[in-house]
Amino acid sequence: MTRPSLNDLAAFSAVAHHRSFRKAADTLGVSRSSLSHALIGLEEKLDIRLLNRTTRSVSLTQAGAELLERLDPLLRGLDDALDALSKARGRPSGTLRINANKSGARILLREVVPQFMAACPGVELDLVSEGQLVDIVGQGFDAGVRLFEAVPQDMVAVRFGGEARFIAVAAPSYLRERGEPRTPYDLQAHVCIRQRLPSGKRYRWEFARRGTEFALDVPGTLTLDDNDLLAEAATEGYGIAYLPEHFARPFLESGRLRIVLEDWCPPIDGLALYYPSNRHMPSSLRAFIDILKTVKGGS
Repeated sequence: MTRPSLNDLAAFSAVAHHRSFRKAADTLGVSRSSLSHALIGLEEKLDIRLLNRTTRSVSLTQAGAELLERLDPLLRGLDDALDALSKARGRPSGTLRINANKSGARILLREVVPQFMAACPGVELDLVSEGQLVDIVGQGFDAGVRLFEAVPQDMVAVRFGGEARFIAVAAPSYLRERGEPRTPYDLQAHVCIRQRLPSGKRYRWEFARRGTEFALDVPGTLTLDDNDLLAEAATEGYGIAYLPEHFARPFLESGRLRIVLEDWCPPIDGLALYYPSNRHMPSSLRAFIDILKTVKGGS
């Protein structure tokens, strides 16, 4: 058996974790075809099939699963060794991968990334923005950013940016025509702009007041999957929308939107950066967190 190269093994690990040649290729910065050829070559060297491939999916064979289980600790150990060298040199290096929602990515770009890039010029920051909560370990990320309440319990969370609030908003023209709801139950008689989550499910609007909390599946004939689009649709008078306050703030300040049911929309814990508690923390992530804690509300 021909001994495989470290690059081939790292490529296999990326495909195995992502279950996708496209996503793994994007992560590694190579073409999908070259990655596919590398995996075919690896299987030929080992003389065993590691992956089951179809036109739509990739899965591990039993041999592939056993290899991945033994390979992951070795690759993490190598990363730790290289990171120790970075510490010895006094400056982090390598790649720092963070998966964030759109709101979190915007705050990081505005308030953290400039300082981090100036302080750690040897680090390549890969900031991926997507809506759904992912397995950051399985997908090869060093950290993730989501609302604090959505952070998995086995992760360490660093809160930043202060509290957040979801609000119901509508255009003045809509409220003049349809009236203003006084309680969440009144929404059943209104036109609402619904939101579809990345998982495919429609979002249930959540309200709370004086210890009473409930979620409501509101009526409506328009469904969108982006907060910016929700705000814009509400300004056009299509109905009442429910979204994070900062997406609606420019329209509220200009008078194009008004908050409704404000007493039923209390603040909640805001965003948090989170990372695994049982893995070595790269020096680049430690540097990023140190800067993050200087952001207003960081803790």
